[in-house]
Amino acid sequence: MRVAMTEYLEIDLDEELWRCRRCGQDLAPARGNYKEGTLVHDRDPREIHRPLIDPAKYEFTFAPDPAWCRILEFYCPGCGTMVETEYLPPGHAPTFDMEIDIDALKTQWATRPPGTGISAGPDVPVTVGHSHQH
Repeated sequence: MRVAMTEYLEIDLDEELWRCRRCGQDLAPARGNYKEGTLVHDRDPREIHRPLIDPAKYEFTFAPDPAWCRILEFYCPGCGTMVETEYLPPGHAPTFDMEIDIDALKTQWATRPPGTGISAGPDVPVTVGHSHQH
């Protein structure tokens, strides 16, 4: 049984694996950090947050200093979907942001019928297709 954990990540409880919800790619063991199975792009933060004033004239430009901040982007190796982004100090390991109690999750889902999904919630409108109205 597969359980959605985020928009792009799920856990296969039978195989105990993190998987990409977009393409089904196996990422990492579910008892560990899914980020270990992703492709990582270490971005210069100035690419994302460009200087607001001329860096040739001013030392401080309102852009993040790469000596103090880096941006890590985590991608599915199967389909290239970005599954997470985080800001970290240089040299800091990626965070272990979702540590799931797999045994408790298995117990919780054991009595649910196959194909059971998780509701998007009452504030998320359900639409058919990709049409929209103005």
